[in-house]
Order: sequence, then structure tokens, then C-alpha cells
Amino acid sequence: MQKSWWKILAIALLLYTIIAGLLLDAPRLPILNETIRALHFHVTMWFGMILMLLAAVVYSIKYLRTNIIQYDDLAVEFTNAAILFGVLGITTGMLWAKFTWGDYWSGDPKQNGSAIGLLMYFAYLILRNSLTDTQQRARIGAIYNIFAFATFIPLIFVLPRLTDSLHPGNGGNPGFNAYDLDSNLRIIFYPAIIGWTLLGTWIATIRVRIRRVERTLEDQFLNS
Repeated sequence: MQKSWWKILAIALLLYTIIAGLLLDAPRLPILNETIRALHFHVTMWFGMILMLLAAVVYSIKYLRTNIIQYDDLAVEFTNAAILFGVLGITTGMLWAKFTWGDYWSGDPKQNGSAIGLLMYFAYLILRNSLTDTQQRARIGAIYNIFAFATFIPLIFVLPRLTDSLHPGNGGNPGFNAYDLDSNLRIIFYPAIIGWTLLGTWIATIRVRIRRVERTLEDQFLNS
């Protein structure tokens, strides 16, 4: 139980996010109306994704410094979990855009930047799978992971602010904080970020354990 408290917390926070996000009162803003509830899923998933990508970068750096393969396991599985949340985030964003902007994909700079960023990480997985040597795959993957993150952040946070964008907080548009003065969103928004991040961590740790079991079985087979 002592080791599982954060998993219980993840379940509790996500249940709260789903129930409160759909049922509690939300600000009645022009155009957005009830669709603003997507904030608790679309945006918070992306925040969770970024935190997981940051964790992957940390473990990539640790691998480059130590050559301990367990750090590479953590780096690749945090990246895999982040990609899953990125796909879910961009899908929920498209649904939100359909009801607020009139189309699933409007070519908004933040949409385009997010798509390019996900493609970079899909390329990361393809690159890793194309390499057969374990240490070479881990080292090249770690270097790629670091540079991909350094490119991804400007794509989704910096460049959209430099041009016209439909996203709140970008291209001259005010962010939610500018007009959500009653803070009804915040009491769900922040717990949702923590909940999705913990869920992604849970998924990553399960896949790491599977990866290590497979490696152990493979080593035993080769040594038998």
C-alpha cells in the first residue's frame, strides 16, 4: 500500500476530473459555452505529456552519463506514454476546434506545431527500431530525445505567440486567466494535470517492467 499511494491518487484525481469536469458549473463564455469543459482533458493531457517528455530527457541524460541501460528503458517508455497522451490531446483538441472554430483542423500555428512535434517523436520510435545494437540504439535515441524536446517546446509555446493564432494566450489572444475571473476552471484544471501525469507514469513503469522481464528472459535463453 505504501508503494501504491500515488496510483490510488491518480485514480481519485482522474475520477474527480471526469465527474467534476462534466458536471460542475463552467464559465459561460462567448462561442466556447459548454465546450470549455474540454480544457480539463485536452490541455491537461498536453501538460502531462510535456512533463513526461521532460522526464524522458532527464533519463536520457542520465543514460549518456552512466551507460546504464535501465535509464534508457525509462526514457523510451516515458516517451511512449507521452506520445499516447499527445495523440489523445490532439484528438480532443480537434473535437474542441470543430465546435468552436468550425473545423477539425484550421491550420492554426499551434495545431501545426503540435502535429510536427508528434511526427518528430514518431520518427524517434522509428529510428530506435531501425537499430539492432542495444547500446547504439540507446545512445542515439538519448541524443535524439534531447534535441527533439529542445525543438518541440519552441514549436508549441514560442512560435504560435509570434503569429496569428486562434488558441487562447497566443497570437494576441488573451489566455483563460484573462477572463476566467471566478476560477471555476482551476479547481479541476490543476488536479487534472497531476492525475494525467500520474497515469502516464503508471503506464510507463508497467512497460518498463515488461521490457526488463523480456530482456531477462532473452538473456536466459541465450545463456542456456
